[in-house]
Amino acid sequence: MTTTTTPKAVSKSKAWATWIAIVGGSLGWHRFYLHGFRDIPGWLHPAPTLIGLYGVMRMRALGQDDQLAWILIPLLGCTISAAMLAAIVYGLTSDEKWNARFNPNSAATEGGLSAILGVMLALLVGSGVLMATIAFAAQRYFEYEADSEISAPAQSPARTPTATANG
Repeated sequence: MTTTTTPKAVSKSKAWATWIAIVGGSLGWHRFYLHGFRDIPGWLHPAPTLIGLYGVMRMRALGQDDQLAWILIPLLGCTISAAMLAAIVYGLTSDEKWNARFNPNSAATEGGLSAILGVMLALLVGSGVLMATIAFAAQRYFEYEADSEISAPAQSPARTPTATANG
């Protein structure tokens, strides 16, 4: 008589998911940890991150006046901010909801202090990166607008001939 063993479900830790989202969330590592390597949204994370990193390298090489760089760099900021938001959501999810969603057939886990510390770090990093991204993008946009106004010919009001009296 042969016996078959069913594979044991692996518990997904809320604290681990929080810290993985902080460390490698912009590359989709947290998605792979929770959903496996077949997770399509996980595979969509690296592209904007790498494009944003290319923008940073391009700005370092060509200077701050490179318009393509200031379009690409906010992609990096947005992916990092999104990863920090995921870490915050993971860390603040109640243990009951977490275990119902990610550990339905395995041992329940608790988030504990590690998840809360991860949430605090994610708030710090995420808010800083988001503010820096908005400031960088706005600064470049307004500099571009100012430069385009200076280079454009000034529109002067139409001159009307004035009547002169010959006396």
